[in-house]
Amino acid sequence: MTEYYVQLYSPHGLIRFQDPEIGRDKDTGGQVKYVLELLENLSKHPQVRKVDLFTRRIADKRVSSAYEKEIEEVNDKARIIRIACGGNIYRPKESLWEHLDEFIDKTLRFIEKESDIPDVVHGHYADGNYLAGQISEIFGVPFIATGHSLGKNKKSLLLQEGLSEEKIEEKFNMQQRISVEENLLKSADMIVVSTQHIIDSQYSQYDNFSAGRFKVIPPGINQEVYYPFYRPDMPSFKMPVEQEQALYRINSDIERFLFNPAKPLILSIGRADKRKNFETIIQSYGQDKELQAMANLAIFAGVRKDISAMPEDEKDILTRLLLLMDKYDLYGKMAIPKKNDPKLDVPEIYRLVARRKGVFVNATPGENFGLTIV
Repeated sequence: MTEYYVQLYSPHGLIRFQDPEIGRDKDTGGQVKYVLELLENLSKHPQVRKVDLFTRRIADKRVSSAYEKEIEEVNDKARIIRIACGGNIYRPKESLWEHLDEFIDKTLRFIEKESDIPDVVHGHYADGNYLAGQISEIFGVPFIATGHSLGKNKKSLLLQEGLSEEKIEEKFNMQQRISVEENLLKSADMIVVSTQHIIDSQYSQYDNFSAGRFKVIPPGINQEVYYPFYRPDMPSFKMPVEQEQALYRINSDIERFLFNPAKPLILSIGRADKRKNFETIIQSYGQDKELQAMANLAIFAGVRKDISAMPEDEKDILTRLLLLMDKYDLYGKMAIPKKNDPKLDVPEIYRLVARRKGVFVNATPGENFGLTIV
């Protein structure tokens, strides 16, 4: 039986296996969860002898020292490899483009030092796909690409929001991103998408669309942690201690905000990002006194500590949410906890809402990945 060495490339965001900070900022969202779960599950596959996730090494006092570690051992077959490029500071993904060739040079040195050439490379998002595409070309190995989101679709949404072409290019380096996405349609041996709809509505906007070799892999869930809210009531069920702790923690985090925590919950969850549209949810709830009498609102907007010390985008969004809470006097009716553990807390949040006969709301226009919906 052939055994493969797989390399995954996802350079942006904050990536660590233990206690991942999902939702901390706009670059540490669903994609980070995706690549970490992919890393772990590939390591369990009998035809994978080794799998490495390549990301950027960060030595910045604003973030955990865990991101400085060059090699993080996940298990006996999986590692996270951190490559330094563009200095030590934590950078938003849009500012990484000019440093990706440095990332490639240092990755090649790492591969040479290890004397182990990958059998297949898998890129994530445009920056990771640029890296994987270059490594694929150098070593002549298959290249798998996953977009997670696409530049042309994002540009269209930004134009609808009123941003000019010049502002979009200045802030997002959009032309470079779209150029990489055009190239991967020709060069990738497989392009992974979650639905046919993404192929038809988003990839079809690209000039090289017809060259794309697409593979639809529908999203799924881990049924060991995502199970019905009523299962703990069954006589044969034994809840693990860590899940009991998560349930207690989530109950406490939500109930401390509310006058009447027994009411149904309206839930929305995601990172602190303008496109998550939390403001519209709070405004709709705040303007409807009848709805306020019927249900409470719970907004999990990423992970925050001191808002004043956060990046400007996240600071602005969270400040707006808290000001709306004050404007509509939603004290005692709206919960906005500071953090959640994506592995343990999030499943309990959904079960808590279901147990109280609540609803989940996703107000994001054109959600690409839809992690919270799944």
